[in-house]
Amino acid sequence: MAKQTQMHISETEPERVILVGVDLENNTAMQIEACLDELEELVKTAGAIAVARVVQKRERIHPGHYIGKGKLEEIKMMIQTYDASGIVCDDELSPAQMKNLEQVLQTKIMDRTMVILDIFASRAMSKEGKIQVELAQLKYRLSRLAGIGASMSRLGGGIGTRGPGETKLETNRRYIKERIGELNKEAKEIQTHRQLLRSQRNKRAVPLVSLVGYTNAGKSTLINTLTDAGVLAEDKLFATLDTTTRKVKLPNGSEILLTDTVGFIQKLPHHLIQAFRATLEELTYSDILLHVVDVSDENRQEHMKTVYETLKTLHCETTPVITVYNKIDKEVELPLPIDTIARDRVCVSAKTQQGLDHMLERIEALLKSFRKSMVVILPYTEGSLLHKIHGRCEIVAQEHRAEGIFLEIYADEQMQKRLQQYVIEK
Repeated sequence: MAKQTQMHISETEPERVILVGVDLENNTAMQIEACLDELEELVKTAGAIAVARVVQKRERIHPGHYIGKGKLEEIKMMIQTYDASGIVCDDELSPAQMKNLEQVLQTKIMDRTMVILDIFASRAMSKEGKIQVELAQLKYRLSRLAGIGASMSRLGGGIGTRGPGETKLETNRRYIKERIGELNKEAKEIQTHRQLLRSQRNKRAVPLVSLVGYTNAGKSTLINTLTDAGVLAEDKLFATLDTTTRKVKLPNGSEILLTDTVGFIQKLPHHLIQAFRATLEELTYSDILLHVVDVSDENRQEHMKTVYETLKTLHCETTPVITVYNKIDKEVELPLPIDTIARDRVCVSAKTQQGLDHMLERIEALLKSFRKSMVVILPYTEGSLLHKIHGRCEIVAQEHRAEGIFLEIYADEQMQKRLQQYVIEK
């Protein structure tokens, strides 16, 4: 019987952590609270409990200790009062900050990035996902060997220990570099395979529509409802990481490929963006992006801003967007957020299927706006091309004639070039 690999989860009491944030002058009170609420959800998803919060108002983050020394004394007492096993800072700590905090507080020091990486390590299921997460973890640890060595070697479980495993990564720089090299090679092979699939898809000329949005906005539920994809959909942050692509039929009978991508989040670690670039690269080849927004979330406007900022870093800002206001079956505060970037906006409930037909009609209409009306006579020998026309184009009229198949269609730029030699005057 094959030996099963189990994720390391402590069977004792969950980690008790104190959340620490810096309220910069340009922030609002709501912003820092929203960030810490989200950090608490991340910590909960990672299997720990947030027992207290500490916020310090500052002009800028302390370069040596993240927060001021007076606040450090307060946290030191809180660690004893709440029997906390560590602290989690809301921003990514530098190696020096991590080392200095550990020396002063004598406890486990974590940051938002470490928590997110830990969640990703437990959620990645596909080979590609596991490679991407391990790459991100190793690059993060490589730059912080001096800072996390003591805390990571002292504690045998909890946040930060999932993923590559207990192999003394934090003290073996050469091993990490060698492993990163191996993973980069594997990731390149996967990327080559992905490019091959993309090339085959382009030959079939089926439009690609990608779901994007803040984590837990309902993207997985939406693709499941439309396609019976069977993607894990839970009310948790980063419930699924692995990309899923399924065919969806539009009202006019043509087909699209619908792709689900990893959710975005505030302060998404740059290690993850780099590691998942091969996956997120699919977005740059999309014909349309469906930006799924959870309208029942009070921070929906900030979430939309985060998504658009992330799309900009991925060079997808010119791809047409349809904003999908999801979860309208819940109690929603009106008016809905204004979105001046999107080409179109629709209201849906992925859970109850309300508005989904209208959403597909709007996708169809936007695709049609990219197309040009054409009239062609296709020879009977071009059976494979006829199949592509049915998959990619909107067919207004079709008639069998002696000289070939008469077609009046709306075709995109790629199909226009393929069919140019068969064009006739109407």
